[in-house]
Amino acid sequence: MRTRSRISIIWIVAAICLLATLAPAQRSGRRARGERQFITEVPKNDADLSGRITFARAKFDVGVWAGYFQPFIGDGGLPWSHDYPMAGRHLMKIMSELSKADLTLDINEPIFSFDDPEIFKYPIIYLCEVGFMDLPEKELAGLREYCLRGGFVMVDDFRSEREFYVLRNHLQRAFPEYALKRLDISHPVFNCFFSIKTLDLRPMYGSYEPEFWGLEDETGRLMMIANYNYDMSDYWQWSDNPFRPIEETNESYKFGVNYFMYALTH
Repeated sequence: MRTRSRISIIWIVAAICLLATLAPAQRSGRRARGERQFITEVPKNDADLSGRITFARAKFDVGVWAGYFQPFIGDGGLPWSHDYPMAGRHLMKIMSELSKADLTLDINEPIFSFDDPEIFKYPIIYLCEVGFMDLPEKELAGLREYCLRGGFVMVDDFRSEREFYVLRNHLQRAFPEYALKRLDISHPVFNCFFSIKTLDLRPMYGSYEPEFWGLEDETGRLMMIANYNYDMSDYWQWSDNPFRPIEETNESYKFGVNYFMYALTH
């Protein structure tokens, strides 16, 4: 099974890489030049997608950092929106090829704040650039309830001791009885579908070495995983473009698939 899965993901990533050449020339041209589609307002979540497994994203206020960011969604815009929407679309395509799960495909993911009751319809949520996060008490309470009810949070795309401190500070306020712990390769999340061989990944941000941290409940269930000093979704986003190496893109998809599989089975 693992051999077939390994072969499958290589072919799937290769197929996604071909999307840029199969898509209309104007689309691939825009992405190759780094141009952006400006979305200045958070799209409304009009459709109820809770009947399917859906890639969903968390948003947050940036507090004192508000003046530093452009008010649009996506790369270069609000920090919680980086790699939107292609990272989620591509990961769900990989998931659809590797499983028979009922997945939401070919849409931009729904976006929620942690105090939105709609978030409880989605068991997995993506959260990035937490170094700029400023959650009020009501959203901290929502984050706590979401995780303790069985939700799983993927934290990605943050680096440096300052940004790690921001995450840890929020979690200490939301979960005073639990603490982040550094994970090693023996943790089930790295072996629940693909058998990931190493966590010693090539640094993406200068000398910052990638690390993996987790927050577990009293039963040992992982409620949150944090890709510290790393940006997994950047590989997902650019897998239809030679911006990122194919070997590292393959590995990043294995992590993403394992996160989903773990969350859906624990």
